[in-house]
Amino acid sequence: MPEGHSIHRLAGQHHRWLAGQRLQASSPQGRFAAAEALAGRQFERAQAWGKHLFHQWDGDAVVHIHLGLFGKFRNHRPPVPPPRDTVRLRLEAEDRSIDLTGPTTCELLTPKQAARILDRLEPDPLRADADPDTAWARMQRRRIGIGQALMDQSLVAGIGNIYRAELLLAHGIHPLVPARSIDHATWLAMWDTLSRWMQIGVKTGRIITVANSGERGRAHERLMVYGRDVCRLCNGPTRHWTLAARTVWACERCQPRPQSRSLEGPGD
Repeated sequence: MPEGHSIHRLAGQHHRWLAGQRLQASSPQGRFAAAEALAGRQFERAQAWGKHLFHQWDGDAVVHIHLGLFGKFRNHRPPVPPPRDTVRLRLEAEDRSIDLTGPTTCELLTPKQAARILDRLEPDPLRADADPDTAWARMQRRRIGIGQALMDQSLVAGIGNIYRAELLLAHGIHPLVPARSIDHATWLAMWDTLSRWMQIGVKTGRIITVANSGERGRAHERLMVYGRDVCRLCNGPTRHWTLAARTVWACERCQPRPQSRSLEGPGD
């Protein structure tokens, strides 16, 4: 599933490419019949919040998109090819076409309906209006480990599996450390790290947590622990296991494991 930086990058692209234009809209797949109501309308803006993308149109129409595991956007320059049968939504401007396939959610909303979704989303490290203290206060009431908490979009919006692993390594915190034990100063430092990394992700389109690594090379070469057999901090072995139905990565030399065995984690 795309992490938050990817959705913000898409929002920026869509806004630059489409804002202020009257577009043609269609649903070749037929599963987004509301596309007909958008045809000929002006596209006003695109914005992201966590893993949610919002297209705002004139006439108080909002399209809410969540890509989920399989969703993808493809853009085409003229001559635009015929749409595939799997295209949920095609948007056509004068100089390009954008196709959406496989999203978990693609729905037409009123501004009030969109606002209700936004109201339940939690702080997004890429948004200027985000308050990290809101997420920290909620984590203080949770008994789950910090590794599980970071993936809970009701606490922090936009973090995925890769950022989770890299963030916890950077701050020397084991995924099973209770979320409520993270002190305020540590959380603010984690938030700053995450915001900086995700801004790099928006700019480059890649998750990069290795200083001065650049954009080239395979993905694991731009990372410190996720998907790696060896930790790039200490050259020690990494471990990975299933935590809340997702694979989590850690270096237990750099991230000491908590003593309690009551939390879900790898066996000895």
